[in-house]
This record gives sequence, structure tokens and C-alpha cells, in this order.
Amino acid sequence: MVRITKDPQVRMTEILDAAEELFYVRGYHETAVSDIVKSIGVAQGTFYYYFKSKEEVMEALINRQISKFIFELEKVVSADGMTPPRKLELFVQTMFHTIHYKDGLLFEFLFNDQHLHLLDKLRRQGKQLVMPLLLRIIEEGEQNKAFTVINSHVALVFVGGILNCLFDAVYEKLPDALFEQHVKMATILLEKNVGLPANSLNIQL
Repeated sequence: MVRITKDPQVRMTEILDAAEELFYVRGYHETAVSDIVKSIGVAQGTFYYYFKSKEEVMEALINRQISKFIFELEKVVSADGMTPPRKLELFVQTMFHTIHYKDGLLFEFLFNDQHLHLLDKLRRQGKQLVMPLLLRIIEEGEQNKAFTVINSHVALVFVGGILNCLFDAVYEKLPDALFEQHVKMATILLEKNVGLPANSLNIQL
């Protein structure tokens, strides 16, 4: 039986932090549980006391990052004295600024064929939490006549599609000039989708 000598939450955080660092440096597939425990000087039994597998650690990391992500987005949606167009603009910018991790991108080591199931989980969980926040902005804009949409839920689907295209462009690491064109097109489509005049949004990524 494993003897627990640290506060459980402290130990879990320690394991997650160590795993996260190794995943970015070595890759998820290339990192073993033995590497994680070695980096923090504990036995493998300690690891398995808290996590059933390396994949469960990855899922915990995804949940931890999404919680931070949603916290920042919630601040934008709930901001007082900010117009819906400005909220939409800032929401998009916050989303894309938050996915940067040190000198790279958040969870970019998952973006290959070996980890499609984990990447799909990341996308689905993120979508489930982000879309209701976006809907709140769209509905607020519709209520105060800042936006003109046929149906707020339909508009939400198309906004989500536009943002997905931008995410793909970020993780594909397109040349700057081509990425700027993606941002310009996304901005135009967002304006049209919610019924804003041209040049209403100034999205800087």
C-alpha cells in the first residue's frame, strides 16, 4: 500500500506539472509513466494511487487548461459596460491568446495521427464549454439591437465554424502573410454572420 506523505492535491498537481513539462519536451507518446515519476522522485505506486494511466493524466491536463481558458472567457462575457461587438472581438482575441504555451501552442504535441482520440476529446470538451458563452454574447447583441441575426443558435453554429477554421490555421503554423489573410476573412465573415457593418471588428491575433 502506498504511504501518502503529501497533501493529495499538492501531489496530484506535482504529477500533472511534471507530466505536462515532459509531454511538451518529449512528446506524449514518447513519455512513459516511469519518466514522470523519475522526474519528481516518487515510486510508480504513488502515480497509480492518483491516476490509472498516462491517458488519465492527459485528460486531467486538458480539464485543467480548459478551466483556465473558460475562466478568462467568462470574464469577457460578464464584463459590464462593454458592447456586444466589443465582447465578440475580445472573446475571439482572448481565445487565441490563451492557446499559446511558452514558446509554442497549447497541446500541440497532440496534433498528429497517433493522438486523434485525445485531440477529439479536447475539441469536444472545449466546444461544449465555449459555445454557451458565445451564445450569451450573440443573444445580448440581438436583444439590444447591436446584432441582426435570423436565429441566434444558427448564428452560433456558423461563428463556431469560423473559429474552427482559425484554430486550424494557427496549429498549421501558416506563414504570417497567409495567416493574416485568414484573420481578415474570419473577421469579415463574423461581421456578416451577426449583421455588423463592415470594419466593425478589429481582431488582432
